[in-house]
Amino acid sequence: MSYRDHLPQLDADVFLTDGGIETSLIFDDGIELPEFAAFPLLATAHGRTALERYFERYLAIARRDRVGIVLESPTWRASSDWAAVLGFSLAELESLTRASVDMLHELRARHETPDTAVVVSGCIGPRGDGYQPGEMMNRQDALAYHAPQVQTLADAGVDLVTGITMTSSEEAIGVAMAASQAGVPSVISFTVEVDGILPSGEPLGAAIEAVDRATDQGPAYYMVNCAHPTHFDAVLDPAAGWSVRLRGVRANASKMSHAELDESPVLDPGDPEELAADYAALRRRLPHLSVLGGCCGTNEAHISAISAAFSPSGGG
Repeated sequence: MSYRDHLPQLDADVFLTDGGIETSLIFDDGIELPEFAAFPLLATAHGRTALERYFERYLAIARRDRVGIVLESPTWRASSDWAAVLGFSLAELESLTRASVDMLHELRARHETPDTAVVVSGCIGPRGDGYQPGEMMNRQDALAYHAPQVQTLADAGVDLVTGITMTSSEEAIGVAMAASQAGVPSVISFTVEVDGILPSGEPLGAAIEAVDRATDQGPAYYMVNCAHPTHFDAVLDPAAGWSVRLRGVRANASKMSHAELDESPVLDPGDPEELAADYAALRRRLPHLSVLGGCCGTNEAHISAISAAFSPSGGG
């Protein structure tokens, strides 16, 4: 099964994603993740079992509510700079990346039904920190950096690649260009601060327009992640041309800023029902929002509440 030629979430009224994988593994499952990296878990049978258990929680929700789901590979940190910090060779990095996709394919084979399409996405994280852009790359530098990871994911058989927590339009352009070269669809998900502005200082709409302009509307669609809905609700403009390109949200559970979250010694899980209501308010303004999931601090409770609020079966 491959959805590379036609992504089913583009036609769906509701399509789920998983939640905040790293925070769930750390705070809910008690697993240590150096440098916030989940991909090293694929190196052991125990780690792979923990990842499978994590994804199966979300697959159960999608099957319960008879909706599709995008599973993101646990490869947000699986690029060369981070591998070097973590002590992995490039050959080991490629092997673990392929293993992550193989795992998701096996989960799809076990859990997909006619009512629940399971789309396998290759997750691409930023070269720097997900909250701070650090040294800004231009698009050519970003292309050169991200192309090896994108190509490995494409060769492993993902349906698409998703640039998660992108902090600038230039890096996002590089990811989209790498996906185009690899012959795989792309999705770009930006993160914003509490004022709805990217860490690079770009307005959300301007960043989407910049990527579309540079790539001839290369990404299949755009998302916002790693921010609470109250952080970006005010910058959403249903009348703006770019708004129709925004198809998904993976929000944080917490209303705290990135700086506050970085300094917090405990997880702020927010309120799942309140988050679902926030999503409902977003979709009343942007009815085309259809890909719904979570980011930091969210787990299956949040996704279950969101799915129940939107799915045809209403959680029953």
